[in-house]
Amino acid sequence: MLDKLKNYVPPCPDNWHGRHDSEMHERYYQLIECVDIRNFHPETCHAQIAILGFCSDEGVSRNQGRPGAKLGPKHLRDKLGSFTCQTTNQIIDFGDIVCNKNDLETAQRELASIVGFCHQQALKLFIFGGGHETAWGHFQGLTPHYSKIGIINFDAHFDIRSPVNEQGTSGTPFYQAKQWCDENNRAFDYCCLGIQETANPAHLFERAFDWSVPFLSAEQINQESFAWQTAFIDDFLLRQNAIYLSICMDVFAECFAPGVSAPQSMGITPWQALPLLKYIVQTGKVISLDIVELSPPLDDGGKTARLAAKLAAELLNLL
Repeated sequence: MLDKLKNYVPPCPDNWHGRHDSEMHERYYQLIECVDIRNFHPETCHAQIAILGFCSDEGVSRNQGRPGAKLGPKHLRDKLGSFTCQTTNQIIDFGDIVCNKNDLETAQRELASIVGFCHQQALKLFIFGGGHETAWGHFQGLTPHYSKIGIINFDAHFDIRSPVNEQGTSGTPFYQAKQWCDENNRAFDYCCLGIQETANPAHLFERAFDWSVPFLSAEQINQESFAWQTAFIDDFLLRQNAIYLSICMDVFAECFAPGVSAPQSMGITPWQALPLLKYIVQTGKVISLDIVELSPPLDDGGKTARLAAKLAAELLNLL
């Protein structure tokens, strides 16, 4: 199957670089091994984590957003490489899936194929998006390998809009996941953190309530204690064995993350999000994760890319 990928671009070692004043394996660019997935030999691999880019903003364009997220994976790698790391474990970069000729559906299917392959090889996968349409391909690749998947989404938006003319967008991935679960007699376990009341129309709140989607608003994350928030998350985590964690960069306040399609003037802060992300990852239940909606053409001085890379570095240290 992998030898038939049409949208696959092998990794480029030049995307990984950093300072040269440190010992070996002290910075992320020194841990990365670039591997063409079509030539991957699992019997000789000692890595436990793989990185994959999904270079698409077709879903953002379909969702009437501002494009640019297809450049996110390259810029995230560029910033991540120079960060210091607290692990010496090898990390594989498998390269990118790109969206050709606006054919999002083919790109998502190929993304799902690679996700499935990685989990078949017991590799935890960290996907660098791309718009949040990344999530539908990511989820499809996980379903054959886990009978029950809990989704935690850090996001200003629910992303449960209905597809238009049967086409998915960056706003529909978790609607599509719910639809798949209903059709396959699977539970849809979905939790959102950082929701903005002014960024989601009333019918999406009604849909979230109808689907019993637990969520915390950005206001609640700002006002409530960390202990209160983790108790809320625990109520969701206790019912899950496998967690797919998605981080949409528009969950953050615009001063920290201007480089997104839909910036939020009163989003959450990195210091509110990072302890919650660490708390979730440290449960050991996270089996796959992604960072999405980094849009370099909209980024002021690379702020959003640096923040995304910082989050990735912190979570990779834990994984």
